[in-house]
Amino acid sequence: MDETGDVERIAGQIGELAVRLAGELTRFEGSGEPLAALGAARELAEALDTALQATVDRARAVGRTWREIGDALGTTRQAAFQRFGRPVDPRTGEPMTGETLPGAADKAVELLAAITEGRWADVRQDFDDRMRVAVDEDHLAKVWASVVASIGAYEGMGEPFTHPVGPHTVVDIPLRCEAGEVTGRVVYDGDGRVAGLWLRP
Repeated sequence: MDETGDVERIAGQIGELAVRLAGELTRFEGSGEPLAALGAARELAEALDTALQATVDRARAVGRTWREIGDALGTTRQAAFQRFGRPVDPRTGEPMTGETLPGAADKAVELLAAITEGRWADVRQDFDDRMRVAVDEDHLAKVWASVVASIGAYEGMGEPFTHPVGPHTVVDIPLRCEAGEVTGRVVYDGDGRVAGLWLRP
């Protein structure tokens, strides 16, 4: 299908799913089934992700820089590239389509939720051997306390961005606090163990 046809198809799909979600939410407010609304919301989110990727691809095709795209998305050019870029291996000229650990985003969301709730044992549950030695519960508590002291109480979590880095899967998740934001970065090895954890300004 040509590019125009793709755009029209995506736009039509988003319109249909938005109407469906609105209907499910209205029914849910009465006596509707909440899982139906959740399913509709998930399908709409997936369609919006497709539209976002297509829009970024189009912006790149007409010469927009990663800095401009990052600014439009409210993020850095590096974060925009890591999420939407299509890197090419300089040795072969072939697209680099690294695989990510299935379910990594959900695992990272659970881990960072455990941090914000002070459940330190849960945070360390999937640590690899090196992380277990290097980061104990007291250290986790001190780091989170320093974040709260700097930018206030935790208020919410943004959308996770997942990308491969060599043999690892990296998940970046914005954490919004009263007076600022940090990015929680969780690095998983191929076995799903936590090989790295940072809270980055």
